[in-house]
Amino acid sequence: AYTTMTVTPRGLNPFQKCGSRMAEGKAAFVFVLLLFIALALLIVRCFRILLDPYRSMPSSNWTDHTEKDTFDYRIV
Repeated sequence: AYTTMTVTPRGLNPFQKCGSRMAEGKAAFVFVLLLFIALALLIVRCFRILLDPYRSMPSSNWTDHTEKDTFDYRIV
């Protein structure tokens, strides 16, 4: 005896509710949308760092190191 499986527009299982599949699709869409937003923010941040790299660096790193490490440069 052969059994035939009918394919419905909702998928292979005719007993599966359409609402759960729609909720999964919406959740996946929201997740992918959030990933694209995070990617866009990272791209903008990287371009801002590339265009002006010294803005994100604290100004304490720009000082002359001889002020901090005078002991290293002394002649004994």
